[in-house]
Amino acid sequence: MAITAGIKDATAIAGIGQTPFARQLPENERTLACRAILAALDDAGIAPAEVDALASYTMEETDEVEVAKALGLGDLTFFSKVGYGGGGSCATVAHLAAAIASGQATVGVAWRSRKRGSGPRPWRNTTAQLPTPAQWTRPFGLLRPSDEIAMLTRRHMHEYGTTRDHLFNVALACRNRANQNPAAIMYDRPLTREMYMTSRWISEPLCLFDNCLETDGALAVVIVSAERARDCRRAPVYIHSAAQGLPAQHHGMVNYWNDDPLTGPAWTAARHLWKHADFTPDDVQVAQIYDAFTALIPLSLEGYGFCGRGEGGAFTEGGALEIGGRLPMNTGGGGLSEAYVHGFNLITEGVRQLRGTSTAQVPGATTCLVTAGEGVPTSALLLRS
Repeated sequence: MAITAGIKDATAIAGIGQTPFARQLPENERTLACRAILAALDDAGIAPAEVDALASYTMEETDEVEVAKALGLGDLTFFSKVGYGGGGSCATVAHLAAAIASGQATVGVAWRSRKRGSGPRPWRNTTAQLPTPAQWTRPFGLLRPSDEIAMLTRRHMHEYGTTRDHLFNVALACRNRANQNPAAIMYDRPLTREMYMTSRWISEPLCLFDNCLETDGALAVVIVSAERARDCRRAPVYIHSAAQGLPAQHHGMVNYWNDDPLTGPAWTAARHLWKHADFTPDDVQVAQIYDAFTALIPLSLEGYGFCGRGEGGAFTEGGALEIGGRLPMNTGGGGLSEAYVHGFNLITEGVRQLRGTSTAQVPGATTCLVTAGEGVPTSALLLRS
């Protein structure tokens, strides 16, 4: 689904909120969701009774009815849920932007609440997945997302010379930014190349530090019209362009059976994202790129047009992803080092960057790309101040 040019700068993110992140939080997912939503509404200066639209993930355990009752929301005239886990984050915002721009709603809230750190691990019960497309992969050892992404990583290494040092560059950039962010799980916990290279394998060639965190926590954003956003408490961050992407031939989490396994959903989303934008990859000053695994970053850099095919690994060299580099990335620490909440923290960090309030601020940033999961049907946003 490509969101048409009709939403360009028509809506804005007016409020953001989050709970603390931790390996284990005592509250249940509904309580965490409500706390994040109330924080976002307070940030925007909007009362709960004014909310008339909600959007979240199909994997979200807390439904619209629970949220509406618990928070005293108004009559809801739009609500939606987006599938595919980490691929859905930006799409929740896109759906609300489309609803508000078309007059279906006036105040929208998108959120994600998870207890992945202390809750059940979905990839342990692999037999439950056999009625799904996983029946073609799980019996042969591809049991977890890390196993599936490891296969794509090895293919990229084989075809283009991508190395573990390139993956380390990704992990290091995220950890360096988390070291500046007191809210990050990995705050004040530096990462060295020796630590990375000697860490245990999770699914070769992916080691411990190539994999995202397991986190409890919740986040939310408030979306209103651009006109209303100018009267809210915080400077508006405009939703300039948005897109979803599900390519032809796609299968499950990865594209092993495609004619070209290394061009995933990012390529499809990117074509529509840039088609409706007034700027190009060269104009993006900071990026929040979905990083459940380090190897997804080179794939996304290629898919969204920051470099040529096969050049994603080399792009990371020379501090390119650090503050002051070619493309400062995941400035809150990302899923690798801040928290893993299905990528929703990348949206809130993008907002902070364009407000000028990030803990690792890119000086003068006015444009930001936010992406959802590569490897699964995905979504993306272009934000501007």
